[in-house]
Amino acid sequence: MHQLKDFLDQKVLEYNQPGFISHDPISIPHRFSKKQDIEIAGFFAAILAWGQRKTIINKCIELFQMMDNAPHEFLLHHSDNDLKPLVNFKHRTFNDIDTLYFVHFLSWFYKKHESLEEAFLLGWNSEINAMESMLISFHEYFFHLPDAPHRTRKHIANPARKAACKRINMFLRWMVRKDNKGVDFGIWDRIQPSQLICPCDLHVDRVGRKLGLITRKQTDWLTALELTQKLREFDPNDPVKYDFALFGLGVEEKF
Repeated sequence: MHQLKDFLDQKVLEYNQPGFISHDPISIPHRFSKKQDIEIAGFFAAILAWGQRKTIINKCIELFQMMDNAPHEFLLHHSDNDLKPLVNFKHRTFNDIDTLYFVHFLSWFYKKHESLEEAFLLGWNSEINAMESMLISFHEYFFHLPDAPHRTRKHIANPARKAACKRINMFLRWMVRKDNKGVDFGIWDRIQPSQLICPCDLHVDRVGRKLGLITRKQTDWLTALELTQKLREFDPNDPVKYDFALFGLGVEEKF
């Protein structure tokens, strides 16, 4: 295990640097400097992150152009007329109904709160394994408004349904991890890096299995927990930094 830790630590150093950003959906929130814009851009970029990375980035650019590249201001002050272009937005199975509900919820939320972190704190406690209750509570909260479309629920994964929650875990990594490397933002303070769960996408899953970090046959919430628990043995305070190593090995090195 010591050799594996040294190998992965080296790969983290290679991939956790700004050169990684331009081809990754995290480039979208990096287009903004205001905290709320970073949160909103990061949230949409993570939720829309399936398919080819280039397509994801282009769709996000298209979406934020519809918000005048000032998403927080748009959410707070848009008129009904301003929403019309959003009816044409679509990425994979994420359509206009989903887009308009996301905008509706986030508009409602930001009129009451300073930071999207507050929406994730409903299920928070200081325990290392708090993330499951945080994500379940967030899902319930996000869809608690009276006109929440049933079809839109599938776009935010929920551990209560055994989903691996890759995209939402990726978003939380961006917001929570603090290391001054210039990739993750680290703009949230209550949720701790030690509580994060590793985003378990196809590449991370494949490399994790090859390295003996995953033994479960399927890929679900328990798989993400298993992987993260192994990574905590390498660094209990910041296990999800190894996402850079596993993803980099999978995508860049075809490991």
